[in-house]
Amino acid sequence: MDGPQSYSRIVVDAPDDPLLAIARLAESGISQTYVVYEDDSVWRFAGGVMAEIIVSPRGVRFRWDGWKRELSWNGRPLQQVAALLDQLRIADWRAYGWAAFELAYAEAGQREWMDDAAPLLHLIVPRVEVVIDAEHARVRSSDPDALQAAVQLVEQPVTSPSYAVEPIEIDDLPQDRYTDAVAAAVHEIRQRELQKVILSRVVPIDRDVDLVGTYVVGRRRNSPARSFLLNMGGLQAAGFSPETVVEVASDGQVTTQPLAGTRALGGDAEENTRLRGELLADSKELFEHAISVKVAYDELAGLCRPDTVAVREFMDVKRRGTVQHLGSQVAGQLSADCGPWDAFGAVFPSVTASGVPKHAAYASIRRHEPEPRGLYSGAVFTIDSNGAMDAALVLRTIFREAGRTWLRAGAGIVEQSRPERELQETCEKLRSVAQCLVPAAPVTGPVTGEVDRPQAACPRSSDADSVPTPAKAWQ
Repeated sequence: MDGPQSYSRIVVDAPDDPLLAIARLAESGISQTYVVYEDDSVWRFAGGVMAEIIVSPRGVRFRWDGWKRELSWNGRPLQQVAALLDQLRIADWRAYGWAAFELAYAEAGQREWMDDAAPLLHLIVPRVEVVIDAEHARVRSSDPDALQAAVQLVEQPVTSPSYAVEPIEIDDLPQDRYTDAVAAAVHEIRQRELQKVILSRVVPIDRDVDLVGTYVVGRRRNSPARSFLLNMGGLQAAGFSPETVVEVASDGQVTTQPLAGTRALGGDAEENTRLRGELLADSKELFEHAISVKVAYDELAGLCRPDTVAVREFMDVKRRGTVQHLGSQVAGQLSADCGPWDAFGAVFPSVTASGVPKHAAYASIRRHEPEPRGLYSGAVFTIDSNGAMDAALVLRTIFREAGRTWLRAGAGIVEQSRPERELQETCEKLRSVAQCLVPAAPVTGPVTGEVDRPQAACPRSSDADSVPTPAKAWQ
């Protein structure tokens, strides 16, 4: 190349409803590969592939502007990714993508724990990007036609059809295997093999689901720290993340937000207050949270300048859709020789989705969970050429791949855990998405009005309810 590639840019007024504008971009067909990412009231759409990095246990694949490289796997994939991004000659690039939970095994040197064919990380620098904040929509693309098409989609008025929502019945699913796994993990903890482990259960969905519609309805009903919608390499997901794995500012300020300790959050304010008090007084939940914060503190302390790491908002109660969590924030200033990939590698996977200590938790997870996690409890993230990174923990998510659709949720297991309560906690978390499923085919017959907030118990009704959430009819 004679010089760096660059984007053409157009700035227009922000649409009245950024969520619907972003959803329209995803459904428009402007690109079959895309990532939607929402953070701090900024909505981003990244479509098409200008450059791409895929990491698997077999190696690292890199393509950019017709140039392709296949690199051998050196056991330190994050360093390889950082080095490849440094080679990009794309002005002011921003990359989007995801990391599987099993990337942690690669970083830990446990190659034998990984499926050779399963991707560990998939990252794109998009051909077209739309960033919407409170005032403007900033559209840029390397393709003039795609630029104009994206601007038109952002500026086009949106009508307001209704989505028909069909919740699934979480309580009617088999549960013995999960409670048995929890009991076994509690025994391991009492044998001092580890202090905490997060065990998850998979809930298959036996119907065709409209993921974009589910994302819109789910975002209306949830209060996530981050939200995302993606279609990359055959993997699709829509999620409402309760916490970030890591946030790195361009000046090196780094933050992680561990959430641990859970109670239900429903439509009854008095019951919510009672459960909040119960959460703050529960020794099991307090211990689970405290050891998670300690691990997060130690992970950042190894990367940050002396005396800059601090715990903020210790044990605040965070409302996240159908649950309320104990939440804290750990922050520091990265040392001069550390960058965003160092920070990501230090805290990934989140301690609140793995356990304490992490390596012992990995072994317990492999013993007790029937299948690999993949994207579940991994991360969806963005990183830019200035060193800023934002990574969302993948929980409260619906997944689709290879003709299969599923939900997944887990609970933190410590010595005081009771299998029945941990099962109930997974049910409370699953409701965040299970109550928002939009079928791909139109639902016929009478419908009821929108349910503003699900009830505290897990759903048992199969009745469809119509949610007047504008999104589907873009004309």
